[in-house]
Amino acid sequence: MRKLILCLAGLMMVGPALAAGGGDVVLKHKDWSFSGPFGSFDQAAMQRGFQAYVEVCSGCHSLDYVSFRNLADLGYNEAEIKAIAAQYEVEDGPNDDGDMFMRAALPADRFPAPYPNKNAARAANNGAYPPDLSLIAKARANGPDYLYSLLTSYVDAPGDKEVPDGMYYNSAYSGHLIAMPQPLYGDDVTYADGADSSVEAISADLVSFFAWTAEPALEKRKRTGVAVVAFLLILSAMSFGAMRFIWADVKK
Repeated sequence: MRKLILCLAGLMMVGPALAAGGGDVVLKHKDWSFSGPFGSFDQAAMQRGFQAYVEVCSGCHSLDYVSFRNLADLGYNEAEIKAIAAQYEVEDGPNDDGDMFMRAALPADRFPAPYPNKNAARAANNGAYPPDLSLIAKARANGPDYLYSLLTSYVDAPGDKEVPDGMYYNSAYSGHLIAMPQPLYGDDVTYADGADSSVEAISADLVSFFAWTAEPALEKRKRTGVAVVAFLLILSAMSFGAMRFIWADVKK
């Protein structure tokens, strides 16, 4: 029993640290539109986040589990999706000669990775491997808050903290030393709708986009959940009423 109590106490102490990202990290919290049982995606924010991904993140980070045709969820029509896909090249084949070849991407294709393999990715980034971002919002506890905090927490290191070459100081990262250079400085993207392009605003748009890539069916799942709960409540009320009616004479 004593060991069990100690284990539970240890979990209670470790839990908040893990939720915050580990160590002395404290995450920034935002009220995301997709949070909660009735939350939904903001299409405008997702479109801006997609633009920010293409212009800022796609040079290093892949989006392996997203097809161009999935962009319909963001509000793009068929012609727009074809135009977006045509800007990329993907490997196809073999052809009649048995050779692989490059062609313009089609809506059914997935986003091509920026590097041909992991070794090439590491070689281009001083040994650090840029992770795929398709599921990044689900890869950490409090994923949206973690991503937002990470993108907005590049600061100068304290005077007593030594930052090795090739590393950067980030107050939201466990250990505070991260291999990814600061990606956003403000006004990195010019939005067509004239939206705010501060570091915080672009970071929030990226989080909205990555929340969608991690769970495109989120809205459908929530609608189904609400419908199921409503059905169960109605069924429970009907069952209770039927029970009262059936046993009414017996009680008398």
